[in-house]
Amino acid sequence: MILSSTEIQEVIPHRFPMLLVDRIVELEPMKRAVGIKNVTINEHFFMGHFPEKPVMPGVLILEAMAQVGGVAMLYPEEYRGKLAFFAGMDRVKFRKPVTPGDQLYMVAEIIKLRGSAGKVWAQAFVEGQVVAEAEFLFALTSR
Repeated sequence: MILSSTEIQEVIPHRFPMLLVDRIVELEPMKRAVGIKNVTINEHFFMGHFPEKPVMPGVLILEAMAQVGGVAMLYPEEYRGKLAFFAGMDRVKFRKPVTPGDQLYMVAEIIKLRGSAGKVWAQAFVEGQVVAEAEFLFALTSR
């Protein structure tokens, strides 16, 4: 299943400037999702991070990865309208910087879901190389 940016916004509440997924290219609801973020020099954060050498902030790479996991989690009707809040992050690693012109290819897999808490494992790639990986702990709440 493929989702456009408009369809992604029907699933998760993020909007500009915090919507960091351009397209979902694979989706198995409640199991896994694969998303893409096209990183351009026009991103607002490059003005200050860093003016002479633009690098996508690691925290935004993590957020993009979590949003892909959020789409997998919140796609089913019974979860629509819920919010997924970070409860923690483990095993976070940054392998390479992400710069303008890169395309982030992010894979998120739901490891566990029990009640209103869960765990997602995600990796981000650029040209087939891992640039970041993390395990996200989250809590689901009503809006």
